Amino acid sequence: MSVAALETRNLNKLFGALQATTDVNFRLEQGARHALIGPNGAGKTTFINLLTGVLQPSGGEVILYGKSVTSLKREKRVRKGLVRTFQINQLFAGLTVIESLALVIAERDGRGWTWLRPTHAIKGLEKEIADLLIDFGLDGISDEKCSALPYGKQRLLEIALAIAARPRVLLLDEPAAGVPEADRKEVMKRITALSSEVSILLIEHDMDLVFNFASRISVLVAGALFAEGSVADIAKDQRVKEVYLGGAHA
Repeated sequence: MSVAALETRNLNKLFGALQATTDVNFRLEQGARHALIGPNGAGKTTFINLLTGVLQPSGGEVILYGKSVTSLKREKRVRKGLVRTFQINQLFAGLTVIESLALVIAERDGRGWTWLRPTHAIKGLEKEIADLLIDFGLDGISDEKCSALPYGKQRLLEIALAIAARPRVLLLDEPAAGVPEADRKEVMKRITALSSEVSILLIEHDMDLVFNFASRISVLVAGALFAEGSVADIAKDQRVKEVYLGGAHA
């Protein structure tokens, strides 16, 4: 079996007497388009926080490309290629789109002190930023402040910033949440177009988006893996319909 892009082994998390995560054995294959779903309170946020180092597990391991990152802080996991977006945007409100991209790229390359220089003064930076602006449909608003962007564009910028960090594994936490219906298709179109070199785990409530994006789905219930399989398998799993999808999908 090939090395997984990301996996957990017997991952547990206790908050006092509360067992929030229970013996989760999860595997994200290289190049995967994988979705994580579950009802409210299922423990999805706790699980993602364990993957990214926001929380330390009470037991078990988090493994990135065959090497344990369980003890690493979140910033070191990012440098090793494990990058996430957030359900609520984490943008640099006072910076422009182009300044935000310049900051992330400069920091990634260990030269954060240079990011305020003109982009053409930093070797290789100007072209990379231009490519990202085009790839995410931001080229016409590059000088706009992040705080002034429509919400759909803010979502696209957050994903562009994540890609600027050059992830090997990208965790997308409800990327379409709060995005107007007219912009949701564009957000998912840009995500779908991402390179297969990036393995993606999508956390999402919108089942239409999940079914259109993912090739494999994991279902988390009460902090434990409840079901896992192909889109077809999950769509016809009566247990999943009962605990999550509900009558409309059943």
